[in-house]
Amino acid sequence: MTRRIDLIIFPGFQILDAAGPIAAFEIAGRYVPGAYALTVRALEEGGVASSAGVSMKAAPWEEDGGLDTLIVAGGDGTRAAFRQAGMLEHVSAQARHARRVASVCSGAFILAGAGLLDGKRATTHWSAVGEFSRYFPQVRLEPDRIWVKDGRMWSSAGITAGIDLSLAMIAEDLGADVAKRTAQQLVVYQRRPSGQSQFSALLDMDSGVGRFDAILAWARERLAEPLTVERLADHAAMSPRHFARAFTAAVGVTPAKAVERLRLEAARVAVEDTPRSIDLIAEQSGFGDPERMRRAFVRAFGQPPQALRRAARATQRAA
Repeated sequence: MTRRIDLIIFPGFQILDAAGPIAAFEIAGRYVPGAYALTVRALEEGGVASSAGVSMKAAPWEEDGGLDTLIVAGGDGTRAAFRQAGMLEHVSAQARHARRVASVCSGAFILAGAGLLDGKRATTHWSAVGEFSRYFPQVRLEPDRIWVKDGRMWSSAGITAGIDLSLAMIAEDLGADVAKRTAQQLVVYQRRPSGQSQFSALLDMDSGVGRFDAILAWARERLAEPLTVERLADHAAMSPRHFARAFTAAVGVTPAKAVERLRLEAARVAVEDTPRSIDLIAEQSGFGDPERMRRAFVRAFGQPPQALRRAARATQRAA
């Protein structure tokens, strides 16, 4: 059976939001010939310029009822596209025929604008969370997930998360082995779990904040030690209250949350890349109690440390 996949683009789309899923499904089709028929579509036939200026050729809309999967790309152009009545009407009409509907990154704005995400769980790129929530409070946004599936509605975060979503669809259609081989061909992590945190959001806190770069670097070298607001403020030569306010305004999270994120990143690397025991990793990364670390992992990554370790070892064996 050939599954027809239509990928929707518009002026100002992010080219990798389209090319990533296209590549994943195309490669999966090498292992199962005829599995997918891919078509890029837009409101108007012909070349559609991406946000980078590079164009992708689109076919006209087709409403013949033979659609399996509808995927909407993201990009800066979504802000104009989700206000276009014609775009929303076409997406809504096509969605009625599709077995499943998905968005990559800010493509969720278009699905939500068409009313397809009302009352449903969804995600989008972390940098657009506030804007999305203001426009679409009726959507149950899960801002720190790389992809979300709610019934037949799928949504994903940034560019690479669109590939994760596509691999999950491939696994659903053709089996885990085909998805694994596709991931290996793409040289990407084989199916990051949907509950995993958007790592770029965790790492972004120590970029571009200037005066607090040194504090974060200092804390990163002392994760096993107590890192209270008072101690951080003392190192910064500031009062604790002033430090906490200034740090939160500049970095976007509280000092305590920033320290937890540094510990999470260090612990995750140790869990996935070293044979150290979970208890020792909890101690060395500053969590102290393994149960405390487990709860932090579940909140941030959607899985306990042991599950991440098993997944990492399985990937290493397959490589």
